[in-house]
Amino acid sequence: MHPGRRRDSRLSPRLSRDPAARRRFYALVGAAAIALVVGLLVGAGSGGEESGPASSQPGREESLQHAVDRLGLREQVGQVLISSFDETSVPEYIHRRLRARETAGVILFGRNAESESQWRELTRSLQRQASNEALVMVDQEGGPVRTVSFAGPEAAQPFQGAPAEIRSAARDAGETLRSIGVNVNLAPVADLAAPGGAMASRAFAGDAAAVAASTRASIAGMRAGGVAATAKHFPGLGASPVNTDDASATVTTARSILEDAELVPFRAAVAEDVPLVMLSHALYPALDGERIASQSRPIVTGLLRGELGYDGVIVTDSLEAQAVLDRSGIAAAAERSVVAGADLILMTGSASWNEVFPRLLARARESAAFRRRVRESAARVLGLKRLLR
Repeated sequence: MHPGRRRDSRLSPRLSRDPAARRRFYALVGAAAIALVVGLLVGAGSGGEESGPASSQPGREESLQHAVDRLGLREQVGQVLISSFDETSVPEYIHRRLRARETAGVILFGRNAESESQWRELTRSLQRQASNEALVMVDQEGGPVRTVSFAGPEAAQPFQGAPAEIRSAARDAGETLRSIGVNVNLAPVADLAAPGGAMASRAFAGDAAAVAASTRASIAGMRAGGVAATAKHFPGLGASPVNTDDASATVTTARSILEDAELVPFRAAVAEDVPLVMLSHALYPALDGERIASQSRPIVTGLLRGELGYDGVIVTDSLEAQAVLDRSGIAAAAERSVVAGADLILMTGSASWNEVFPRLLARARESAAFRRRVRESAARVLGLKRLLR
């Protein structure tokens, strides 16, 4: 994609300082999701909207599984959706969704706020309605791709320097973003850019190893600044001549080259415990000749989850991208992405929720397998929210 009250300026202190603790946390999220699948094999066929009994385990010690069990089906579906709006103040329909837990959060753009005071007022309004649990996202890569004009990084990714400089700039940017109520940054670009390719002006400079080191530095810097980073666009959009926002794209790179080059920065991001990974909307015939990456189970569940061992939150690129619209309507695309294994559907159109939410809810009511898939994603999203407290 191209362009509440602050509890703390950083992530949970232990998770921020201790990589082993972060790995244990993500293992817990993955284990909880697996437990959901196993536990629902008997009871998921009922079709009712209530998910199960409330947990007797109080507060923060409550397991992710119990947290999901407290949500009705509408709320579970809501946890896989990110909304947007056009206004400079939060409209009532967004307030309603947040109160009802029918959206996990929002993505904000420059059209929504300008000054620091406007940003704080906007994000506080969002968090009040969401009981301080909303994911508040921006796209802050650096240089010209910055939703928040007064926050860094000042330079675009190709010019951010050595890993130490990248980490410092990312930390400073994260601190500024967190101070105005933003807790998720849809950056860094982890693509290995080809000369003249769509990501050439936005990706880190260097070969696969250099981009991997820069990607890890950016993720670590944002974590130190209190913001969850997002590695994008999996499995690599650098070889595409066009941005999928604007047109359909096919990346014809051979599987062996993907393994040895394009996937290297993403493997590094996984090793760095990146909280989110964003899916590309391009077609990768070497991996799946039928579905674009964001709708491909072999790519999302087989490659990212299985082969790379990623247990964090997987988010789609903008659902309204032309590469998506060339293949289907947004509601069908959202359903396909959830089936493929995506945890969050990123909607950058203010009216998209009105089509997507009913479609996913109807599918969840009729399909036990889809309900299990939604519950698995909802557990991961709740885990991300806990990480950001």
